[in-house]
Amino acid sequence: MDDIVVIALFRHGLTEANKRGAYLGWKDSPLILDEMKIPINRNYGCYFSSDLHRCIETVKIFFPDESPYLLKELREMDFGEWDGKTYDELKEELLYRQWLSEPLKYRPPEGEWFQRFQDRIQDGWSQIVNKILLNNLQSCAVITHGGVVRHILTKFAPEIREFWEWQSPHHEGFELIFNREALRRGERCTLLQAVPLMGKESG
Repeated sequence: MDDIVVIALFRHGLTEANKRGAYLGWKDSPLILDEMKIPINRNYGCYFSSDLHRCIETVKIFFPDESPYLLKELREMDFGEWDGKTYDELKEELLYRQWLSEPLKYRPPEGEWFQRFQDRIQDGWSQIVNKILLNNLQSCAVITHGGVVRHILTKFAPEIREFWEWQSPHHEGFELIFNREALRRGERCTLLQAVPLMGKESG
């Protein structure tokens, strides 16, 4: 079925910062290897990844024989001075509370505006789609961050939801199934399905 394209989205593995509930943007944090998951037998025609270390390391575990195209555009939002801090560490700051209430109106100190974050992801998405169309690929996998996955689902999932309504757990990926012409036109996919990940066997 040459008119069908599958684009799979995977969030990087759980990191130490994720586990303690900290914001994790352009800084990095080690993966917790004991809690890493591996996909259930999936192969794709091409692989893309954020250029941050936690995503590159996740690719090596999820798809050990593949060399992904690295895209800076697929990075998580830049949280600036809040990167690595938790809600409890920030909750007394007025700007932080304002940002939580109106994320489009405020931004983290030295961090990224939400609109800029969205525009950047769209630039990365365009590069992915161009690669698919130019090479007539039928599938690809994207290893990225929770915020990036949420944005892509907001823009292209068949069910319309707001950014904050989507969840991107570490133990689940998503496959967006497009008609090739709809993908070319920037339309929503026709089907969204979960890709459960399986924990490593002990021993």
